[in-house]
Amino acid sequence: MRLTSKEARELLEHERNNSEDDRWINHCICVGDSAGKIAKALQDKGIDVDVDKAITLGYIHDIGKRFNEHGGVFPHAINGYNYIKELGYNEEYAGICIKHSFLNNDIDCISNDRDETDKTNPNYNFVKEYIKKEYSIEEKIINLCDLMCTTKTLTVEKRMIDLLLRHGVFAKTHYHIAETIKLKEYFDNLLGYNLYDLFPEIKENL
Repeated sequence: MRLTSKEARELLEHERNNSEDDRWINHCICVGDSAGKIAKALQDKGIDVDVDKAITLGYIHDIGKRFNEHGGVFPHAINGYNYIKELGYNEEYAGICIKHSFLNNDIDCISNDRDETDKTNPNYNFVKEYIKKEYSIEEKIINLCDLMCTTKTLTVEKRMIDLLLRHGVFAKTHYHIAETIKLKEYFDNLLGYNLYDLFPEIKENL
């Protein structure tokens, strides 16, 4: 079953009524709205991208946080994946709940490694194999926007500092930062200009 951005936003607003802390919901909205701007700009350049799907994936990427489980990336990724599938939506929507946290199709390319390096985690092998699937352009946009957004849109550099202050520095931190910069440059090259130009509010958020 297909999921639209309108339906995805309704899922988020429903969760706002059940959540003690709705910052993750505002983060999802920021990611979805930012993704929509980038996707529309790419579409205007003649690139084949589904703008509504990009927004939709942004809105639901952290939906697993509705379960309020802690302990790193795996809980909200797997919970979100299962939840979207249980609602009857297609794999292409559920998958973003897992893929958004991992760059470069690599389970080690994350902003923290609190549980991902523990190969005894029952979800480790599933996630490792799942993210080897090719990422669509819409999914790559979410990878980037997740690394540009708190509850407002930032430069990736400022967002990296935010993550470092909250999670700390780990063995793969340098690798993750380098891949984040590469991803941003990938979209700059597709657009033919600095994608920050799409977000004049970034200057106010420095």
